[in-house]
Amino acid sequence: MRVTLSVIKADVGGYVGHSSMHEALIERATEVLAEARDRGLVYDFRVLNVGDDLELIMTHGRGADNPEIHGLAWKAFEAATEVAKGLKLYGAGQDLLSDAFSGNVRGMGPGCAEMTFEERRSEPVIVFMADKTSAGSAFNLPLYRMFADPFNTAGLVISEALNSGFNFEVHDVLEHRKIIFSCPEELYGLLAFIGSPLRYAVKAVYSRGTGEVAAVTSTERLSLIAGRYVGKDDPVMIVRAQGEFPAVGEVLEAFSHPHLVEGWMRGSHHGPLMPVGFKDARCTRFDGPPRLVAAGFQVSEGRLIGPVDLFGDPAFDKARELALTVADYIRRHGPFEPHRLPMEEMEYTTLPKLMQKLRDRWLPIEAPVPTGGF
Repeated sequence: MRVTLSVIKADVGGYVGHSSMHEALIERATEVLAEARDRGLVYDFRVLNVGDDLELIMTHGRGADNPEIHGLAWKAFEAATEVAKGLKLYGAGQDLLSDAFSGNVRGMGPGCAEMTFEERRSEPVIVFMADKTSAGSAFNLPLYRMFADPFNTAGLVISEALNSGFNFEVHDVLEHRKIIFSCPEELYGLLAFIGSPLRYAVKAVYSRGTGEVAAVTSTERLSLIAGRYVGKDDPVMIVRAQGEFPAVGEVLEAFSHPHLVEGWMRGSHHGPLMPVGFKDARCTRFDGPPRLVAAGFQVSEGRLIGPVDLFGDPAFDKARELALTVADYIRRHGPFEPHRLPMEEMEYTTLPKLMQKLRDRWLPIEAPVPTGGF
């Protein structure tokens, strides 16, 4: 059976502040998607959250970028936004950058990852959902580890199904262009670009052996769309596992080291990406640290069997401990880099308003020092 898996997310209201999500928003979005399932628009769905982001996971047979599916997501977000406004939740509808849907959520605020595939005899997929960070920052390094690093993924060395390697589709989010790297041959070229994750983001990964899609991420940069800071991108990612792809354990192993990502408080700081179970997907300390959940599913005839809370496992306790240690260390830098983002990255935060306010206070170095107060 050929099926499309669509994961579309948006921040439509935080409870309390930016920390979590009120159950009423999840319930309202569930009602909208349930009605669509009853009339055959989608095969199946789940509504989840991480932090203050509403996550719609849908299976259907209409392909990626389908106007009806994207319109359904937009309708669910608008319905949840109305609930958020009624509860006076923080930032109600902040990711909906338009008052009218135009056929596709891309470029309108929500993040989107979609893939279409023929179901295998067994089809395990993992949906990763992050809060308080951005796409390239959250997923570039783990995707390299999953699909190109034999120290993470043993199958690259010992499994014939993986031994042919993978192709990485990398997007330049500033220039709106893409490039394909074939690995392992072009591994160094790949790393030269994806090591700068705020500009270059891995959009998708494909098996070189079969040509099948292995992983897809959302690469929308909310600040570039809006032209101002309205919150972080809070990306999503879909990864297929087993067979010609890394095993579930190899995919998850890529997150055993809580690497530094951009985002956290006011979208202006570096912090560790902490893998957590569903129950701990609340961003409280300094609006963080940045969180990541992993929902595991078996896809069967278009049905979503699951989710399994894959990070809700003591095996990731050490990763969480390290993340908290790193959080303690880097927080001690306060407003100084490298905790605060470099000045060029602060362009799409709230800092430019302060810089504009002080613009006329700058004087030539040769000018005499003024006396008195300002």
